[in-house]
Amino acid sequence: MAAQDHFSGVNMSNRVGLLNASINPAELSNLSSKYEVNLFSTSINVANDKIGFSDIVNGENIEDLLFKGNDPVNMRVDAEIYGPGFAMRLDKWAFGITTKATAKLNLIDIDPKLADAINSDNIVGSSTISNDYNQRLNGTSWGEVGFSLARNLFENETHKFNAGATLKLLFPGSYTNLGVDKFQGTINNIAAEAYLNNTQANINIAYSGNFKDGFTDFSNYSESVFGKINGVAADFGVNYLWKDKDSYKIKAGLAVRNIGGMTFEDEANSSTDYALNIQSTPANPNGLALSQFQDAKNLQEVETILQNDGYLTKTESSKSFKVNLPAVFSAYADIKVVPKFFVALYTQQKLGDDTKDNQITTQNVVSVTPRFSLKNFEVYSSWASNEISGTTGGLGFRVYGFYMGSSSVVTALTSDTKQADFYIGYRLGLK
Repeated sequence: MAAQDHFSGVNMSNRVGLLNASINPAELSNLSSKYEVNLFSTSINVANDKIGFSDIVNGENIEDLLFKGNDPVNMRVDAEIYGPGFAMRLDKWAFGITTKATAKLNLIDIDPKLADAINSDNIVGSSTISNDYNQRLNGTSWGEVGFSLARNLFENETHKFNAGATLKLLFPGSYTNLGVDKFQGTINNIAAEAYLNNTQANINIAYSGNFKDGFTDFSNYSESVFGKINGVAADFGVNYLWKDKDSYKIKAGLAVRNIGGMTFEDEANSSTDYALNIQSTPANPNGLALSQFQDAKNLQEVETILQNDGYLTKTESSKSFKVNLPAVFSAYADIKVVPKFFVALYTQQKLGDDTKDNQITTQNVVSVTPRFSLKNFEVYSSWASNEISGTTGGLGFRVYGFYMGSSSVVTALTSDTKQADFYIGYRLGLK
C-alpha cells in the first residue's frame, strides 16, 4: 500500500512484522515475535483507466484502446522489492531496519488525440486540442534504507497506544520526465501525414542516469536502482489496540508517509523548462510533422527534434534537480468480527500534486479486506476502489513466514478489471 496497494492484505496481518510497519512505523511495537527477519518481498502492480484484462486476453490492439475516446489516459507501472530487513522488540521500545528498491513508470493525464496522432498513420481531417492541465510521462528508480523506532506510550489490560517514526536514506537511481502543460494546438492531416500547428505549451524535459538513454527497457530500471545517497524522507504514525485475551477487538492507526525527496546530481543530467511555439514557416509551411517522434527512443531525441525545428525557447535549465516522494496520509482499522475472522478497512490519500513536474506519483485507495487468521495460517480477500483502475478484488494467503497474493486476481477472472498485480515474500519470526 506504500504506492499502489502493494502487499494488500498481508500488511494488515495479525502476524505483525516489517510489512505492517511499512504502512505505519508504530506497528513495530506490536511485533508478534521478539525478533523479525525479512528475507525478501516483491510486489509488481500495473494499473490503467482504459485497457481491461479481457482486452489483453482477446488480443485487442493495446495502442488503439489506450488512446480511444476523449478522456485523458492514465497508467501506472510500479514495482517494489524489499531486501534484507531486521526488527526487534525490547520492553517498551522497538527498532527496525529495512532495505527497499522502487521503480515506477507513469503516464499521467495524456491527451488521447495528441498521443494517437504521434503513434498512428490514420489521422483523418483536423482537430483542435485545448488542455488546462499538465500531461506527464514520468519514470523513476531509487533505493531506500530505513531506520525505524517505535515506543509503547501506554498499556493496561484493555488498551494500548503506540507511536513510531521511520527515517529513510534515499539513493536516487535514474529519472525522466516529460511535462506538457496547458497545451493548445491544431492537428491537421495533410497528404496522409499528421502535422501540429498553431501550438503553444509549457514543457519540462528532464533525465538522469540510465534513463537519458531510454525508459521503456527493464534493464534501465534494474541496473540503476541504487545510486549514491542524496535525499531523506520520513514516516510518522500512531496506533491503538483494544485488547482481548486472544489478540485484539480493534486495531486502528494513522500515518503520514514519504515526507521528503531526493536530488539527482550529475554532469550528464538535464532539467530544462521550455516555451513551445509551433507556427507555419516557409521551411515548414504545414507546421511540425508528428511522424518524427515515432522512432524517438528517449527524451534527448525528442528535445533535439523540437530544437532543430526552432520551436523551443529555453526559460530555465539545471544540472541538478529535486523530486518529491509520493507523500500519503493513511488510516486503517482492523476489526475482529468473530474469533479468527477479521475485517480490515484502509484508506490512502495522496498529499502531493501529480501534475507537478517534480512529483513522483501515487494514487488514492480505499480498501476492505476480510481475513481468516490462525497463528501460522491466514487467507484473505482484498477489495479496493482505486483512483486509476477502479474496483479490484483479489486473494492471498500466508503459511508460517511465506506469503503470496494478488489484489486483482478475482476481478481479472470474473470481470473486466484494469489492474494486474502480484506479490510474494518470506520472513522469519524469532522468539
